[in-house]
Amino acid sequence: MRRTAHTVLAAVTLAGALAGCGIRGTAVPVDAGGAPSRATCQVRPQAPATPPAGSVSMPVQLVCTSQLLPVSRVVSSPGRQDAPGLAQALLDELRRQPSPAEDEAGFSTDVPQRLTVGGPRQGDPAGTLRLNTPPDELSPLALAQVVCTFAGTAATGGNRTVVLGGPGQEPPRDYPCTDETRAHPETLQGGGTPVPGTGR
Repeated sequence: MRRTAHTVLAAVTLAGALAGCGIRGTAVPVDAGGAPSRATCQVRPQAPATPPAGSVSMPVQLVCTSQLLPVSRVVSSPGRQDAPGLAQALLDELRRQPSPAEDEAGFSTDVPQRLTVGGPRQGDPAGTLRLNTPPDELSPLALAQVVCTFAGTAATGGNRTVVLGGPGQEPPRDYPCTDETRAHPETLQGGGTPVPGTGR
């Protein structure tokens, strides 16, 4: 009994000492900062499938941890002579929400659902692609996704620089896709070079 009393007394004394030092218990959770990202940026491999007739597997650039990474998608192949048609097929994939496997890996897209693309108008340089929204009115991520998805494909004649315009009378601009663009997509917006309205 005496030992129990001594234990209780010691506990009370210790509590008083802690209070005297300004240390108090609290039920308020401590903010230790955001949890680390769990994005793997790697889609789980699936059994290879033969693309349907008239389709082809091509990479499109999706966003993961604020950078661009390629993901394979099956797109309709309108033919090498129809560059705007291929550009629209690729754009359709960029507008589509990531699959469950892509979403689980941390991929997303910033390309708006309303965005469409067409060919050059009279006086545009050869190979121009015109969006229904001025390129620099897109978010930096969306613009970089579009440019780097089109770059190097038949939609641009294999060129790594994409000539993009909007729906207005403004001249199209050159937008290059580089390693820097993919790593830091925000550097692309406003960086296009005006292209003269003559064939290239």
